[in-house]
Amino acid sequence: MRVRLPEERPAEPPTGFKIAHPMLSQDGTRAGFTGVSLGGALPYGVLDEARCVYGLRHRAPHRRCDCGFHCVHDRASAEAMLCTAEHRAAVLLEVTVLGTYIRFELGFRYARQRVRTATVGPCACGAVAVALADAGWGRPGWRGLAASCAGCVRGRAAVSLATFARLGGEGLRVRAGGGAVRTVGADLPEGLGVSELVAEAALLQARLDWFQSQLARLGPGAGAGQG
Repeated sequence: MRVRLPEERPAEPPTGFKIAHPMLSQDGTRAGFTGVSLGGALPYGVLDEARCVYGLRHRAPHRRCDCGFHCVHDRASAEAMLCTAEHRAAVLLEVTVLGTYIRFELGFRYARQRVRTATVGPCACGAVAVALADAGWGRPGWRGLAASCAGCVRGRAAVSLATFARLGGEGLRVRAGGGAVRTVGADLPEGLGVSELVAEAALLQARLDWFQSQLARLGPGAGAGQG
């Protein structure tokens, strides 16, 4: 005799938390994420459906498999995973659990999800992030991204937090988490907020400074164009 698991029919989809690495498609037109453990080989969109990582044809989540999206119930548990060395570059996601799900003591394993909010940690230098820059690794067709301040983004392919949210679509919100607030060449009082417009301007200025330094290395007239 098979024991049936109890079924839930909540009035609203459950909310969960997880960590993931932000990703940018090779052509720069799509933003997504990839998991930090089992599902790390399969980047997913802001609104997406889980697939079996073993290539099996059953629907996720299958009771006899560990496929499907995973998340925990409370924010603190997800934030705790960001303390480990291998997960320092990940971002914190707040997700809506959609479709079929299996509830566990600590969280859910489920079929579909919508990423509602992504909280980006500080740059590796400790400053507040204004962009997500090429992290030097990726998956086929996707580049891994990591938090970067305006000063550290120089010379690397990068998108602002607002641009990443726009490319992700589906109402995704991306915000900067903790860190020291800085601008290129100067320090601001701790705790001072940075608007998205200022962040965009700092990112563009950092790129302009880098391009000007490269032109200077090429010699006089390197930046001249045709009339």
